[in-house]
Amino acid sequence: MSAPRAFRLLSHPLRSSRRLYTTSTTPLRFASVDEKLSPTVAKVAATVAARGGLSPAAVHAEGPLRNNWLREEIQGIYDSPLMDLLYFGAKVHRANFNPLEVQQCTLLSIKTGGCSEDCKYCPQSSHHKTAVKAQKMLDSGEVMEAARRAKEAGSTRCVLGEGDANCGGRGCLSCFTVLAIVLINYRRRFCMGAAWRDLAGRKSNFNKILGYVTEIRGMGMEVCCTLGMLNEEQAKQLKTAGLTAYNHNLDTSREFYPKVITTRSYDERLETISHAQHAGISVCSGGIIGLGEKDEDRVGLLHTLSTLSVHPESVPVNALLAVDGTPLEKQEPVSIFEMVRMIATARIVMPRSMVRLSAGRVRFLQSEQAMCFLAGANSIFTGDRLLTTPNNEIDDDRKMFEVLGLIPKPPNFEQGSDNPRQAEYVAAANVKTDGELAHA
Repeated sequence: MSAPRAFRLLSHPLRSSRRLYTTSTTPLRFASVDEKLSPTVAKVAATVAARGGLSPAAVHAEGPLRNNWLREEIQGIYDSPLMDLLYFGAKVHRANFNPLEVQQCTLLSIKTGGCSEDCKYCPQSSHHKTAVKAQKMLDSGEVMEAARRAKEAGSTRCVLGEGDANCGGRGCLSCFTVLAIVLINYRRRFCMGAAWRDLAGRKSNFNKILGYVTEIRGMGMEVCCTLGMLNEEQAKQLKTAGLTAYNHNLDTSREFYPKVITTRSYDERLETISHAQHAGISVCSGGIIGLGEKDEDRVGLLHTLSTLSVHPESVPVNALLAVDGTPLEKQEPVSIFEMVRMIATARIVMPRSMVRLSAGRVRFLQSEQAMCFLAGANSIFTGDRLLTTPNNEIDDDRKMFEVLGLIPKPPNFEQGSDNPRQAEYVAAANVKTDGELAHA
């Protein structure tokens, strides 16, 4: 192979694949075996045929940045043939990020157990009888000392907090009990949190947190908090103090949510996200798969996130780690293909967001994790444990990075209203929905 051709393959490995789908081979093959296909596959085949051989993943991979997605559009992307979805997720990823850069995060709990929320997946809920026992929170001196050590470490993200790994590192935001989270990565981000239901009646503690935010920001680090529900004034105070990001997961779709959590409403979560964004704070929000939800619920979660006024800065995708003593202890684990499908769909509909391969990664082989990175994931949690559940060994992750040629993601201090290049969302003009095309 000539040197110029080799360079082109390295620099543009995914260029112009669209023409591969313009022949009649795929739709004709689908049409000839429609009667043997499952209803879902038959529907996908009909959509692909209606688009002249292009899957929804192929069609939407080259569209503008949008926050007006239709749910059936995202469903079409999610239901696209897996190889197509993987390919076009990778293509969108490479168009928006360095595909070799992966953010590394480490979690360390400083307040564990005793949560009074009833999240069915969490071993730290006081509603469930698990091996996790309530502990006292570390004092403020230990938190600030951890921040100083974290700054010296520099190249890792460390989360000190309460909550289960299934929360995606958010420290079980559903909790009423106090927690503190410290978060650092290569970008030197430090995150503190108190996972109360809200900040009502906690003025003294909130003022203390505001002081932490200002002091840590003065150390030259990004600052992130997770404090439960916020009102507008509290969000503004956090922004004024120097807060960079706020973490608040939705967990699942609006429809399935009441089957998982009853002590906080879906709208309360959305309201907090809105307050944070309106205050100029970037948001981290995602969910968990494997809770017993249907594919439509996974699509519903992505639809809610991708139609926010501003897409989340990062989207954690967690695979449930079932824990004995929780109501979901008998749930079957999700497959790697379910994770790939979720990650690639998230990447296509939210192309500029970080997509985090979060809890549950410990179950996946190195080769399986590689598929997730290829599909569009560019962030992981590292460390031997994720709060109360196991995680991949540090040495194993180091070897994986070497084998795959991955490198730590560099700093980004321009987030929220501090970003001089605010995203511009464009409505897709004259785009027919998958349903319209299938019935054309």
